[in-house]
Amino acid sequence: MTAADTTDASPRQTGPQPDPDSQPQPQPHLQRKPRRRHHLLWLGLIAIIGLAVVILYPLLTRTEPVTYSDPVEHFKYGSIGSEPVSGIPYAIWKALPLMFADKLPPGSQADYSAFGLLYEPGKDLPIGTSVRKVMGIDRVWLNCSVCHVGTVRNEPGAERQLLIGAPSNNLRLFDFVQFMRAAAIDNRWDPDYVLAKIDEAGVELGFIQRLLYRFLVIQQVRDGLLTLDEQLDFLDRQEQLGHDWGPGRVDTFNPYKKIQFNYAMDRIPDAELTGAADYPSIWMQRPRQGMNLHWDGNNASVEERNLSASLGAGVTPATIDMASLERIRDWLWELPAPAFPAERIDREQAAAGAPLYAQYCAACHGAPKADGSGYDYDRSRYPRLGEVESLAAIRTDPGRWRSYTQAFAGDQNMLYAGYPRPADGCAERLCSARFTHFKKTDGYANHPLDGIWARSPYLHNGSVPTLRALLDPAVERPVTFYRGSDVFDWEEVGYRTEPPADGPSLLFDTRVPGNANSGHEGPEYGTDLSAAEKDAIVEYMKTF
Repeated sequence: MTAADTTDASPRQTGPQPDPDSQPQPQPHLQRKPRRRHHLLWLGLIAIIGLAVVILYPLLTRTEPVTYSDPVEHFKYGSIGSEPVSGIPYAIWKALPLMFADKLPPGSQADYSAFGLLYEPGKDLPIGTSVRKVMGIDRVWLNCSVCHVGTVRNEPGAERQLLIGAPSNNLRLFDFVQFMRAAAIDNRWDPDYVLAKIDEAGVELGFIQRLLYRFLVIQQVRDGLLTLDEQLDFLDRQEQLGHDWGPGRVDTFNPYKKIQFNYAMDRIPDAELTGAADYPSIWMQRPRQGMNLHWDGNNASVEERNLSASLGAGVTPATIDMASLERIRDWLWELPAPAFPAERIDREQAAAGAPLYAQYCAACHGAPKADGSGYDYDRSRYPRLGEVESLAAIRTDPGRWRSYTQAFAGDQNMLYAGYPRPADGCAERLCSARFTHFKKTDGYANHPLDGIWARSPYLHNGSVPTLRALLDPAVERPVTFYRGSDVFDWEEVGYRTEPPADGPSLLFDTRVPGNANSGHEGPEYGTDLSAAEKDAIVEYMKTF
C-alpha cells in the first residue's frame, strides 16, 4: 500500500453497518413550518406597530386648538399658539390653586380670580385663557384678552360690565407669576398629592392618563415652572425696589429680555427695572397704523406690535397660530371704543369744554368729529397725533422709557427671522415676519383718546387716578392711592381710589421710582386753567 493509499483510506469500521435507506429522512415541510410561523409573527407585529404609528403620530404631533366662530368669544377664549411651549395640562392648571391655596392672596377663592382673571357664568376657564391639545393632552395658557378686557361697576357688589378691548384693570400678573414661581419650588409635587388635588378639582383622568401623569406629566410641568422661576427671578429684585407691578400694569420688556434673549438680568441696573406701565386699550386699530405705538412709540407697525405682544403671552415664532392672530387683528381693526353712559353727560358743560380741549389737547391727541360720527384720527389735521414727545418736553416718569434700550431694539429686530408673516398675498418665502420697525425713541407717544374714560388710571404708568386729577399740576395730584377697584367715579372719570371692599388692592405710591405722577403739566397742557374750565374739559372728554 502506498503512502497515498494510506492517506486517502477511510478509517476502519467494525461491526454491522446501518442501511442508509432504513434511516429517517428529514421532512422539509416540517422544518420550514416553524420558520414560516416565526416570519408571520414578525410581519404581524410590524403591521401592528405601523398601524399604531399611523394612528398615533398625527395625535402626538398635531396641535388642535379649541375654536370659536364668534369673534368676541374667539378673542376671549381662542388660542394664539401659546400652549405648546408655555401651556400647563388642563388637569394641573385646575388643580394648582388647590395644591397651593396657602400661596394665594388672603381671602381669595381657590381659582385664578385670585389674580384678577375674570370668570363668566357657565365658563370653566377665565377670560384670557385658551385650550389646545398638544401630544394628546389638553394644555391651557394665555391669549391676548388676558391683558385687554376691563370691567366697570357702579358700586361695590354690583354686577360687572365687561369692557372688551380695554386695559385689564383687575389683572395682577405680577402676583400670578410669583404664584407660579412659588409653586415650582414647593415640595408638594408628590404624584399622590397632585392626583388627589386633580380629583378635588373635578377633573376625571382615565387609568392610562393617571399613569402618564404619575410617571411623566407631573414632573415635566414642575420642570417647566422651575425654568420659569429661574428666568424671572429678577421679579424678586423689583419687589425689593418697591416696584410690584400691581393691578392693571405690566413690565413689558424686562421679562422679554430674559425669556427671548437670555439677558443676564443681574447686570441690568435698577433704573432699567422700574418700567411697569398700564396695559393699553386695543380698539380701532386701523387708524393707528403708521402711528408710533407702545407707550414710548417704539414701533409704527400694528402687525409687528401684535406679533411682539403675542410673545409676551407665551407664544414662540415656531408655535404662533397666524390664522388665529389674523382673525383677532381683523376684528380689532374696526372695534369701536365703549361709550360713556349718555345719561351721565352734562351736554351743556361738555359743549363749553369742546373749544378748551381743541386749544390745549387736540393737536396731540385728535378729537371727536364735529358731526358726531366718531373720532377723528386725521394726522394732517392734528399734526402731533401719533408722534413722540421728548422726555424734556413732557417730563413724565422715565422708568418705562429707560427699560427699553437701544440694544434691546436691535435684538428685537432679529425676531421672527425666517418665519412667514401673516398672509398678505405674496409668496410665503418672500414674506418674512422678521421685525424691522422697532426703534429707541427719546420720549413717549401721543395717542388718540377714543374711549379715554375706560382707560383709567392715566399717564403711561397709571400714576394719576382720574382725568380730573390729570388736569391739575403734579403737586396737587394724589401722592398715594389704591389701585384694584373697578367701581367707577363718573364725575372725576376714573376708578375709585379707596381699597375695594370685595377684593385685593395695591397702595400705589408715586414716590417710588417708576411711579412718578409728574409731567404733562404747565400752561400748554391746561393745568393752569380754572377749576370750572377743567371740569368742562373732563365733561367733553366723556363724549369720546
